[in-house]
Amino acid sequence: MGDWLADTRKSYDTVAVSYAGYARRGLAEKPVLRAALGLFAEQVDGPVADVGCGPGVVTAHLHSLGVDVSGFDLSPAMIELARRSHPGLWFEVGSMTEPFLADGSMAGLIAWWSLIHVPDAEVPTVFSHFHRALRPGGLLLLGFHVGDGTRVKEQGYGGHPMRVHVHLRQPDQVVAWLRDAGFTLEARWLHDPETEAPQAILFARRG
Repeated sequence: MGDWLADTRKSYDTVAVSYAGYARRGLAEKPVLRAALGLFAEQVDGPVADVGCGPGVVTAHLHSLGVDVSGFDLSPAMIELARRSHPGLWFEVGSMTEPFLADGSMAGLIAWWSLIHVPDAEVPTVFSHFHRALRPGGLLLLGFHVGDGTRVKEQGYGGHPMRVHVHLRQPDQVVAWLRDAGFTLEARWLHDPETEAPQAILFARRG
């Protein structure tokens, strides 16, 4: 396991409980994000994987919209918290850098601000895993921070120590990686474009 993976897992193990509160507030306060999740829920018909699910807040929201969804996360502490908080849902430890989903097994897949910790060099491999796991015509939903460069986050979510790399990316670059992996872009949203922390949401289909 690369150091960035080990650092990310340890960091989110440390902040799991405080991060859960942050995730709940973020979803409650962002109607545009809920709208994106609602549109995704309308478009998928079959099993969905929430990859990088954290404490399961978005997983549970999708379930409330009628989605057959399971959650996967690198952090065992996050998965333990998700299982306690949402006992009716299925959560497992898994890394998007590994092909942990069976080929063609998913109707949809979401990576909701979880790709931000994956280095640029690893993103094409991650997208190839996503493409392989989706059925033909399967829908992928991505959310990520917009910008350039990388910063190291050393404290957050309740003041706990962390060490995670946060990669800021331009949507055009992410779209290029998606196309190289065999996806077709369906929609591109830019949220909070006039703030210091714009966010992008992409919908893409497996060809």
